[in-house]
Amino acid sequence: MRLFVALEPPAGALAELEAAVAPLRPCWPELRWASMERWHVTLAFLGEVDEAKLGDLQERLDRAASRHLSQDVYIGRGGAFPSARRARVLCAHIEGEDQAMTGLRALAASVAAAARRAGAPPPDEGRRYRPHLTLARSRQPADLGRLTGSMGAFAGSGWATSQVHLIHSLLGPRPRYETLASWSLRPPARG
Repeated sequence: MRLFVALEPPAGALAELEAAVAPLRPCWPELRWASMERWHVTLAFLGEVDEAKLGDLQERLDRAASRHLSQDVYIGRGGAFPSARRARVLCAHIEGEDQAMTGLRALAASVAAAARRAGAPPPDEGRRYRPHLTLARSRQPADLGRLTGSMGAFAGSGWATSQVHLIHSLLGPRPRYETLASWSLRPPARG
């Protein structure tokens, strides 16, 4: 099973981003644009995982989620990986206060550790975590500087990271995602 662990922004936040991205698509037909239904914030890509490990993986992800607080974040400026001049991925960064971003990085590290202990180590574990939504991909490296610049001022409404989802990525002529399980993050302490 091809799996990943992710956060799902609320529909309103995704609709705001869609309104900003929709006018850009026709100007960049060479990109493979992801539909709004496929937008998510990956915490850990696990790749192919043996179904026999699924029970242990779910238990460990449940424990990992229960140790972390919900964070207030928002979908922000556009960006590209590995760089705007030689991009293969167009994205929208997830942004927030320093404490929220530290909490999000800690959650991603905890999820990766849980997966590793369950025998499903993320292939990119150890890389610096940069929370984002993938908007489009390019088959060849492309200069997307103008495109990321046009998205540089985008800042959507804030939302709380409330749940972690284990998602099965089903490939084929009509790729789709299927949520296998979800776990709530702890609500922040209000003083």
